[in-house]
Amino acid sequence: MRFEHLIEINAPQVGLPVMAPTFTREQLWRGLMQRVQSPQRFPMGPDQCEWQEAEPGVFRRTLHFGAHVMHDEVRAEAGQRLVFTPEAHGDTAPIRLSIGIEEPRAGQMVLRFVYEALAEQTAEEAYYNDYRHNAWLHNDRDMVRTLRQWLSEEGL
Repeated sequence: MRFEHLIEINAPQVGLPVMAPTFTREQLWRGLMQRVQSPQRFPMGPDQCEWQEAEPGVFRRTLHFGAHVMHDEVRAEAGQRLVFTPEAHGDTAPIRLSIGIEEPRAGQMVLRFVYEALAEQTAEEAYYNDYRHNAWLHNDRDMVRTLRQWLSEEGL
């Protein structure tokens, strides 16, 4: 299973007033690092997150969602990409998430989200993929909306 989508962060100026705050790459990166180090600040985030930087750019985290605890590793390519790799739990195939910053043309910046199953999915898991894709898209839009709000209110 692979699911991919883009969310536009900055659009090139086309003579229309800017409706959303414009990010620099550095501001966007700082916001994305909040998803690594303080994911509980985001909608649908965990109740608590403990993390440590195991080596430069490699974070090991423990995420608490009520009684459910999950562990993952996040690799950060500074200013470019985050890769979240969860540890396997139960019979469910782990899903890796990559978030990359791209600048397809001058004045435009997008985030590319790629979700990939790290093992063969069962028929039952595959049945729910459309629901997962929809949930991931909404969660990623909520994350960007939160980053925009932070940029407007407190700066990043």
